[in-house]
Amino acid sequence: MTIRAILKQSLKPGRFGVMVKKVWRRVTNRVRPGAEAELQAWLRANEVDYVAYAKSIDAALWAESEAASQTIAADATRVLATIPHQLGGGGAYPFLYFVTRLLAPEVVVETGVAAGFSSYAFLAALEANGSGKLYSSDFPYFRIPEPEKYIGIVVPAHLRPRWELLVEGDEANLPAIVRRAGPIGLFHYDSDKTVEGRAFAMAQVRGHLAKNGVVIMDDIQDNAFFRDLVATHPGEWRVFGFQGKYVGLLGTLAR
Repeated sequence: MTIRAILKQSLKPGRFGVMVKKVWRRVTNRVRPGAEAELQAWLRANEVDYVAYAKSIDAALWAESEAASQTIAADATRVLATIPHQLGGGGAYPFLYFVTRLLAPEVVVETGVAAGFSSYAFLAALEANGSGKLYSSDFPYFRIPEPEKYIGIVVPAHLRPRWELLVEGDEANLPAIVRRAGPIGLFHYDSDKTVEGRAFAMAQVRGHLAKNGVVIMDDIQDNAFFRDLVATHPGEWRVFGFQGKYVGLLGTLAR
């Protein structure tokens, strides 16, 4: 199948411009030489082990989170083995489960679903909490046919009643989410990793965070956005290393 045919099948009217904008941002969003080394040094200097951090807060809950993540991984492996496409890995979903169980937010918002490891973790934690709802923003894969059916494919049916999934891209999805959701207790950013994408998302959710709302941002090594953000952030923040990459946390997990 040609690229043109794939795009024709996978992109509904209005989505082509979103896809082009995402690609252009990724091409032009490069850390300048020298600045990259400086950013890496800052990340290493501030890195905290997320497992040790979680255990220091609630060791029993971390043990539960590890057990839940093993179930998620096994279920996801089984589902992904039945499809003919590679959809990517799962990120720091054991930690996402832990934070959701710990804070018991009524509203969780995430960007970037892909196969749905993080969505599964959030929803499983909300189910264990007995309350809460997940709002997810994503944009269909454009390299494969019928891309929408693969978004969040690993999420089990019994967890989906707590889930609202929007698939028109963050610029359309996030304004819609903040209009209909209550105060956001946990915001997880894992979509457009450019400075522009991150800045847009933070501008949308900042005024809608709950009083003790927490932000988790993936792949903060890609540019200096998170570093520059925390330079003016009055509250607590952390940097975690994860599989050769970095995750940023804004807010406190202390109960």
